[in-house]
Amino acid sequence: MDGVKWLFFDIGSTLVDESLVYEYRFGGLAEKSGKSTEYIYDKAMEFYRQNKKGDKEVASLLGVEMSGWDTTRERLYPDTEEVLTALHEKYNIGIIANQMYGTEDRLEAFGIRKFIDVVVASAEEGTQKPDRKIFDIAFERAGCTPEEAVMIGDRIDNDIVPAKKLGMKTIWIKQGFGRFWQLSEEEIPDCEVSCLTDLLDLL
Repeated sequence: MDGVKWLFFDIGSTLVDESLVYEYRFGGLAEKSGKSTEYIYDKAMEFYRQNKKGDKEVASLLGVEMSGWDTTRERLYPDTEEVLTALHEKYNIGIIANQMYGTEDRLEAFGIRKFIDVVVASAEEGTQKPDRKIFDIAFERAGCTPEEAVMIGDRIDNDIVPAKKLGMKTIWIKQGFGRFWQLSEEEIPDCEVSCLTDLLDLL
């Protein structure tokens, strides 16, 4: 991609595999509601395919409280470190993510903080995607313009749409439940990939 100096990544379902967190969360919803885990998963999938947050919608539908987010169940995707290693040789790497406090510490624990030049996370900044303010903070810290940057994320609503509006190039990584999003014409990203390794052919 011509003129690109910075690659900004989301974290959840982009660099970090959250499937075990959701598995635990669905199990908790099943236990509290008396429904089967299969029922919870199938209902959640119905909502994800309607561009809604499936876990939250199911919890609301059944009138039960959803468990908190358990970061101890997060794992890197198998190709995360390899891809970041390769890309960091060619680009500056940044994070723009909606995360709870302690994002930098978690990235350090995963062993990937060393590849990342700028970390902008919602809890520490007091603003979150899709608000343009969190993107503007990232541009300021990186010393780049939107036109010099690519946003890479799994969420069309939080990653692709706001980045497009700002003039960033966009890559939709179809991992996690975000891959089921039904695109409208104005939401179409510049590129789509099915995993991080696919980025190496694009970038």
